[in-house]
Amino acid sequence: MTVAADPVTAGTAAADPATAGAAAGAPAARRVAVVGGGPGGLYAAALLKRLDPAREVTVWEKNAPDDTFGFGVVLSDETLGGIEHADPVVYAALRERFVRWDDIDIVHRGTRHTSGGHGFAALSRRVLLAVLHERCRDLGVDLRFCAQAPPAAELAAAYDLVVAADGVRSGTRAAHADVFRPTVTGHRCRYIWLAADFAFDAFRFEIAETAHGVMQLHGYPFSPADSTVIVEMREEVWRAAGFADMGTAESVDRCAKIFSEALRGRPLRSNNSSWLTFRTVVNDRWSHGNTVLLGDAAHTAHFSIGSGTKLAVEDALALAACLQEQPGIPQALTAYEAERRPVVESTQRAARASLEWFEELPLYLDQRPRQFAFNLLTRSRRVTHDNLRLRDARFTAAVERDFGCPEGTPPMFTPFTLRGLTLRNRVVVSPMDMYSAVDGVPGDFHLVHLGARALGGAGLVMTEMVCVSERGRITPGCAGLYTDEQAAAWARITDFVHTQAPGTALGVQLGHSGRKGSTRLMWEGIDEPLPDGNWPVVAPSALPYTPRNQVPHALRADELPGLREEFVAAARRARDCGFDLLELHCAHGYLLSSFLSPLTNRRTDAYGGSLEARLRFPLEVFDAVREVWPDDRPMTVRVSATDWADGGTTADDAVAVARAFAAHGADAIDVSTGQVVSDEAPAYGRSYQTPYADRIRNETGVPVVAVGAISSWDDVNSLLLAGRTDLCALARPHLYDPHWTLHAAAEQGYTGPGAPWPLPYRAGSRRPRTGRTDAPKPRLTLTGAAAREDPVA
Repeated sequence: MTVAADPVTAGTAAADPATAGAAAGAPAARRVAVVGGGPGGLYAAALLKRLDPAREVTVWEKNAPDDTFGFGVVLSDETLGGIEHADPVVYAALRERFVRWDDIDIVHRGTRHTSGGHGFAALSRRVLLAVLHERCRDLGVDLRFCAQAPPAAELAAAYDLVVAADGVRSGTRAAHADVFRPTVTGHRCRYIWLAADFAFDAFRFEIAETAHGVMQLHGYPFSPADSTVIVEMREEVWRAAGFADMGTAESVDRCAKIFSEALRGRPLRSNNSSWLTFRTVVNDRWSHGNTVLLGDAAHTAHFSIGSGTKLAVEDALALAACLQEQPGIPQALTAYEAERRPVVESTQRAARASLEWFEELPLYLDQRPRQFAFNLLTRSRRVTHDNLRLRDARFTAAVERDFGCPEGTPPMFTPFTLRGLTLRNRVVVSPMDMYSAVDGVPGDFHLVHLGARALGGAGLVMTEMVCVSERGRITPGCAGLYTDEQAAAWARITDFVHTQAPGTALGVQLGHSGRKGSTRLMWEGIDEPLPDGNWPVVAPSALPYTPRNQVPHALRADELPGLREEFVAAARRARDCGFDLLELHCAHGYLLSSFLSPLTNRRTDAYGGSLEARLRFPLEVFDAVREVWPDDRPMTVRVSATDWADGGTTADDAVAVARAFAAHGADAIDVSTGQVVSDEAPAYGRSYQTPYADRIRNETGVPVVAVGAISSWDDVNSLLLAGRTDLCALARPHLYDPHWTLHAAAEQGYTGPGAPWPLPYRAGSRRPRTGRTDAPKPRLTLTGAAAREDPVA
C-alpha cells in the first residue's frame, strides 16, 4: 500500500462539506437510506446527518456491530486531512488511535533493504468501525444491525437518496446491473488476510521461494501490539502447495511456518479469514435515479496499492460536499461521479499495475537485491525515481550505483551498447509518420524535423516508417527507400545528423503498409481510403482493415519472395545511406504484423495457422535483411505485443515472437501494442505499454525498447532503474519539444557526456529567467474567531 498523494484526491480532501454549499442554500435529501455499515457507509451517514441534523438517515448492516473482516486499515494524509476538515470529532478520535511509521522493508533471498520517508498511518478496522458507530449514534443516525436492507426498488421509492455502500458483492448494483453495467475482472493470485500479535516496525514485503512456487507476505502494524499479514501467491502455486484442500486453521499454521523468520516464530491468527481472489470492479455508471454507488460497490483497487477504505471515505466526503453544493440530487450525483471517477480510475490503473507486478513476481527474482527492491517500490508508477530520491536519497543513490550510474549521472544518461553501436544515452525519438514526402522523397521538412531532434540530445533518432515500395506506402505522403532519388535524399539527412550532431545515432524503420495502405493523410482522415488514385493493397488474407477500406489481395506463396526482395533492396540503400541502425516494422497491423496476428492471418498454408507458421514470412524477411545489413550495425524489430482484442496476439505470444527474432539475430525488441484491428479496446494510461516490454525483457533476457505514453524524464529513470526496459522511446514529447532530452538534462542539473549541448546552443543550456512571480509573505496570520470573522479568510 502507498499513501502517495493524488492531486485530485488532495483537492477533494481539502474541501469542507460542512460549509461548502451552505451559502447557496442547496436543497438537501431529507430521507437517506444507506445500505452497508462499513467505513464508507457509516462515514457518509455521519457526514450527511451532521450537515443537516433534521435529515433522517438510516443505515442497514446485515452483520452485528462487533463483526468485522480483516484487521488493519491504512489511510493517507490526504484522506485524514479531508476527515479533519469535515468532522473534527471523528478526526480527533482516529488520531489518538493511529500507529505511524515511515519505513518499507523488502526481504528477498536473505537480503533486507529498507527504504524510508514513506509516511503511513494505520489503525484497527474494528476500532475504526467503533469510532464511526459512536459518531453516528451521537448525531442521531438510525443504525440497524443484523438487518437486511429492503430491496433496492423499495428503498428508492421510500427515500430521497439511497447510498449503496454494500461492498464488492453489492446487491444494489446487481439489482440495477442493466444501468450500472458493472465489469468484474478476476485475477491470478489467491490471498488471505491474517494477523500477528506483534507490531512490525516497517511495512514489510517478504518473498518465499518454495518447492511449489513463489509466495509473498505483505505486513504492516495497525496497533502497538498487532500487525496485518496478507499472504499471497499465484493460483497454481496455491493449489500445488495443497492450500485448496486445507481448512482455515491448517492454512494459517502453514503460512506461519513458511514465513516464520518474518514473524519471529510467532503464530498467525484469522478473523473470518478465507482464501480469496481479488476482483476489480468497474461500473459504467455510478448512479441510477436517486440511488448512488459508493466504495467497493462502485470500484475496487488492489490492496497492494491502496486501501478500499481510503477510497470509500473519500467517496463519502465528495458525495456529502456535492449534495451541499448542487441545487438538487440529480445534479449532485452527476457532480459526485465527475469528481471521483478520474481519481478512482487513476488509482485503479496504479492498482492494476501493482497487482500484475505481484502476479509476475517470478520474472524479477534474479534481479540484484537493490534493483528488486526499487522495482517493487515503483511497481505502480505512483512512486518514481524522483520522489523516492526525495524520500530516501541514500537508498536511491545505492540503486543508481548498482545500475552503473557515474556520480551525478541520472540513469537515462548512461550509455547503452547494441552490437557495434554505443548510444550515449537511453532516450529514443520514436518513429513518427510525418506524411510530408513527395513521391516517397524526404525533403527539407524531414531534414529539419529529424535534424532538430538529433540536435536535441536523444541517443537515437528514428525515422518514420520508410516504405519499401510504392504500393507499400500507407498514404501518398509516406517516405520510401525504393528509388535512388529517395536514397540520395536520405543520405543528405544522415550526413547532416552525423556532421552537425555527432554522437547521435540515426535509425531507419523499414516497413510495408499491407492492408492499411492507400489511405488519406492523417489530418485528412486517418485510415480513411483515398477518394481517388487508390492503388491495390495486399495482405496475408483477404480481410479489409475496416468495411470502408479495400479488400486486400491475399498473397500467394509464390508472391512472397518478391516482397522479401523489396525489403532487401531498401536495406541495401539504407546501408549505403549511412544509417546506424535498422528496425523491421512488424507492428501496428502493417504487412509483416498482419502475418503475425491470428486476427489478420487466416491462411491454411505454411504461412498461417500456428504461431510458428505465422512467424515464417516475417523471419524470412528479417534473415534476408540481416544478410545485407552490416554485421557491426544493430537490427531491431518493432512488434505489437497485444492486439487489445479477443482472439488476437497475447502477451505469451509476444514473448515467443521476441524469442524467435532474437534467435535470428535481433539485437533488441521495440515493444509497442495494438493498431492491428480497428475494433481494438486499449487500456490507455501513463506508460500503459511498458508492462509488455518489461515481461519480454525479464522473461527472455532480450534488450527492449519501451514505448507508449512515457512522458517525463522521471518515468524514463524509473523504468530503467527498475530493470523494466533498456531504452525508452518517446514520440509526442519530442513533437512538443525537439530538445526534450537536453531540457531533461538541464532540469536534473546534468552536464555530462550523455547530453552535450551543441556549441551554437550552449548559451541556452540554462532555463531563461522570468519575471518575479512570488508575492510578499504575509506578516500576520489570523486564527480562531478572528479568522472566521474576516470574510476574506
